[in-house]
Amino acid sequence: MEGNFRMLAKTLYGFESLLAKELRNLGAGNVKEGVRNVSFDGDTGFMYKANLSLRTALKVLKPIKSFKVFNEKQLYRQLYDIEWSDYFQSSQTFAFDTTMNSEVFNNSLYVSQRSKDALVDKFRDTQRERPSVNTSNPDIRISIHIFNNDCTVSLDSSGTSLHQRGYRIATNIAPINEVLAAGLLLMSGWDGRTDFLDPMCGSGTFLVEAAMIACNIPANINRDTYAFKNWNDFDETLYQKIVESRLNQTREFNHRIIGYDKAPSAIRKAQENIDNANLSEYITIERKDFFKTEKPVDNSLKMVFNPPYGERLNIDVEEFYSKIGDTLKQNYPGTKAWLITANLEALKSVGLKPSRKIKVFNGKLESRLVNYKIYEGSKKAKFN
Repeated sequence: MEGNFRMLAKTLYGFESLLAKELRNLGAGNVKEGVRNVSFDGDTGFMYKANLSLRTALKVLKPIKSFKVFNEKQLYRQLYDIEWSDYFQSSQTFAFDTTMNSEVFNNSLYVSQRSKDALVDKFRDTQRERPSVNTSNPDIRISIHIFNNDCTVSLDSSGTSLHQRGYRIATNIAPINEVLAAGLLLMSGWDGRTDFLDPMCGSGTFLVEAAMIACNIPANINRDTYAFKNWNDFDETLYQKIVESRLNQTREFNHRIIGYDKAPSAIRKAQENIDNANLSEYITIERKDFFKTEKPVDNSLKMVFNPPYGERLNIDVEEFYSKIGDTLKQNYPGTKAWLITANLEALKSVGLKPSRKIKVFNGKLESRLVNYKIYEGSKKAKFN
């Protein structure tokens, strides 16, 4: 069995500390935060566990070679010298993903093409056969990262991005990324110790991620495919032991997770995704207009939601966000409410003073995760 080796987990901007904490809790060694990534040490079993368990990782990469590169001939030679047949078979498909910040190279597609040439030539010269390129759904993904003159070649152990959990097959107009949802929940301090509400639940992503955090269910337990399963050294027995071990660490959840949406189509899609995630016993969804609701529980309540920004859904932003503030003030005492929005002007219409504002990105949109603490007190007249 191979010993520990260096790995790199990619994440979203601002999620580096969350991912580092996750890795330390899982048992990773030598954890170092970078920009949109965290490096760490672990063995093959830990690589399987990281892919299965990490909530805020997009990819887990295994570097196999690092070198200096000053021209395309050096790039080709260094890639050719890798014994690719140690990692996968000529009957399998592959693709290169290239990222770079370099004065030597300025075209990532060209770097990927030259890397492909080197790999194919090596297989042809040593195996008398060559693997085929499949850019949409390859068996093997290989990452090339060039910074100045430093090049690192890595095997992508995840394959498709880890935000593709496997439970969400039905989405609405503006679904939130699953890794983003999980990270926002962790930023909000969600730990499953109170009741939870998403009052504008859409396709139910916050609800599912909140339930998995509360029950300590591995983030990607519903996902079937990982690129490492296509590697020559994949150990099915070890992988199943990791899965079983992680499932043995789940815990009971004794509170309520509730979702509202006023659109019947959203309710249908959310329920379908919740059923796919096998979490229907923990999550209740109802067709309701948040602005006509009251707090559904007597105890303290955690609320996390993603209201429309006015980007893809046509709303009167000022009026809509004013109603959010009025509803929280009048009908939701004893609530810690968190919302994410990319419409920073809209926050001024809420009419509440936020206790926290955290800069995050929803896709390419600079956004804020904002916290409003609604204290217990004399309840005002019901808001209509």
